Amino acid sequence: MPNISSVSEFLLLALADTRELQLLHFALLLGIYLAALLGNGLILSAVACHHRLHTPMYFFLLNLALLDLGCISTTLPKAMANALWDTRAISYQGCAAQVLFLVFFFFDAEFSILTAMSYDRYVAICKPLHYGSLLGSRACAQMAAAAWGSGFLNAVLHTANTFSLPLCHGNAVDQFFCEIPHILKLSCSDAYLREVRALVFSVSLVLGCFVFIVLSYMQVFRAVLRMPSSQGRHKAFSTCLPHLAVVSLFLSTGIFAYLKPPSISSPSLDLVVAVLYSVLPPAVNPLIYSMRNQELKHAVRKLFHTSSFSINNVHKILIGFLPTNTLSANS
Repeated sequence: MPNISSVSEFLLLALADTRELQLLHFALLLGIYLAALLGNGLILSAVACHHRLHTPMYFFLLNLALLDLGCISTTLPKAMANALWDTRAISYQGCAAQVLFLVFFFFDAEFSILTAMSYDRYVAICKPLHYGSLLGSRACAQMAAAAWGSGFLNAVLHTANTFSLPLCHGNAVDQFFCEIPHILKLSCSDAYLREVRALVFSVSLVLGCFVFIVLSYMQVFRAVLRMPSSQGRHKAFSTCLPHLAVVSLFLSTGIFAYLKPPSISSPSLDLVVAVLYSVLPPAVNPLIYSMRNQELKHAVRKLFHTSSFSINNVHKILIGFLPTNTLSANS
């Protein structure tokens, strides 16, 4: 009979064996994390501060940036701490929190927002006369609330299913963060099939959203190719192609990570796929969305200009408050 044990902590995958490589991994992960914070933070600030970007497209982009920040903040800080302090341990509660927020930020809410973004592009290009009525501020808020709310409820369901299972195959998770498929490997109960079925159901919903996105963009591209203006076609493609690239990377790596056959599973392959779906998208999404988006580029440049102008004003005010004898003494 399997030896069912009470687990108080899990051991995550060590990214390196030597101290030098651990510190190198820490520096690499820190650079990626700071890049993600900077990129998504700039998008949040630009959309929030510039009234010209207060449109449905940028409202959903703001939500996507928030979710990306949550996704990468769920996995990388603990991985960086483990690499820096030469440890592998994560508490049972910490592992459950990682699963909860990763499923919430990654699978459910983020893909719902990506689906809403495709609908926004479809209405804007194929039904421009109905854009204001179909995607008003109330409709956008309701779609965003539905994405966040359903994502959280689904994440609670998956987390409760996963951590209610008895574990009898140790506490070593073959991943640098807590991931449902690797925790299910530690289970010794047939009840894990319940969570597998829940995962299949969630992935089926994601695939349904993906079909909706593909059909939306098929209509969008048909409409774009009929546009007489080359400038209009360029603007439409510049907002649609980055979104399609993000969806493709997000979906292919995520589904492969959660539904790949055990026969092709290996620690190195699992690590690469995990980085591709949980680390890379939050870091590169700001670059992808801003690369060909002139409005967003202009807003970010204006944000930097405003910040530097404010800093110069503060500096002048501080100098104005200094006594004259202090200034002369310093000079």
